[in-house]
Amino acid sequence: MREYSLEVGLQEDIEYVDEQLSNFNESIKPYEQDEEFHPFQYIMKNESDEIIAGISAYAVMWKILYVDVLWVHESYRKQGIGSALLAQVEQDAKEFGCKVGHLDSFDFQGKEFYEKQGYQIFGTLEDAPEGHTEYFFSKKL
Repeated sequence: MREYSLEVGLQEDIEYVDEQLSNFNESIKPYEQDEEFHPFQYIMKNESDEIIAGISAYAVMWKILYVDVLWVHESYRKQGIGSALLAQVEQDAKEFGCKVGHLDSFDFQGKEFYEKQGYQIFGTLEDAPEGHTEYFFSKKL
C-alpha cells in the first residue's frame, strides 16, 4: 500500500503543478500563442481623472478569449461604457486570432447585458452563492 502526504502547497509548489499541467496540455494540443495568457486590459476615466470602468481579459493558450472582469461604476451604467469596453476587447481578440470568447456572470451582475452583447449561456451553476445562479457564456467572435 502506498502512503501519501497531503500538504498545503507553497507558491513554488503550485507553480510546479501549473507548469506540469501546461506541459501536458501543450503535448496534446500545441499552444497557438507565445505566452499562455495574452492580456487585453482597459480602463475608462471621467473628466476628473477617476477610474469609472475597466475590463481585464486574456487570450488563453489556444487563442481563446476569456473575459475575467468587466466593471462600470454604478453612476455611469447604461451609457454604453461597458459595451464599448467589451467591443474593444473583442476587436483586439479577433485581431490576435481568437475565434471564440467566454466569461461567467451571476444573476445579480450582468446576465442581461451579456445576452445583449451576443453571448449565449452554455451552463449554469445553481446556489452559487446560495440563492443565486452563476451563468457561463460563450460567443463566436
